[in-house]
Amino acid sequence: MTEIPQPAISRPLLLVDDDATFVRVLARALGSRGFDVITATNFDEARGLARKYRPGYCVLDLKLGEENGLRLIPELHATVPDTRVLLLTGYASIATAVEAIKRGAHDYLAKPVDADAVVRALLDGDNAETEDNDLPDAPEAPLALRRLEWEHIQRVLTECDGNISETARRLGMHRRTLQRKLSKHPVRERPERED
Repeated sequence: MTEIPQPAISRPLLLVDDDATFVRVLARALGSRGFDVITATNFDEARGLARKYRPGYCVLDLKLGEENGLRLIPELHATVPDTRVLLLTGYASIATAVEAIKRGAHDYLAKPVDADAVVRALLDGDNAETEDNDLPDAPEAPLALRRLEWEHIQRVLTECDGNISETARRLGMHRRTLQRKLSKHPVRERPERED
């Protein structure tokens, strides 16, 4: 069993997610791992708490109701330049991961996640030198056509700051068709083969 790093707590962790149950469970789990957790369920709360508490860490959900969590990352860094931001999402894609890193996130995890994975992602690199421009590795094998479509949709959605109508317009598809595609779970990157 690998040992989970422990935070050097001097400033709190800001947890931002609009799912109250997820926030309650993850906040309790992170608290038991040594973090002083403060929570927000929307942009305005997150901004206010960041100004008031100047958190050392932030765990941020990509989708906050109608808002896109990517937009909050630069604002957090403007308020607290040295905060470590971890972006969580149920809609994992390479395009979103790259955009999150470009906007200042230190790491990116796909939901569902456990508290130990969150702690490792937040604290890895605290003791190691890291490149500011570390981007996720591209897959070695070509992506399946459905996965390529998913990645393209995610990239355009990110460019449109999460605006579904504008994304549908740019992709040349009906808004309901796009919403249906987004409501499905992401396509696996590579089909699993049975040998």
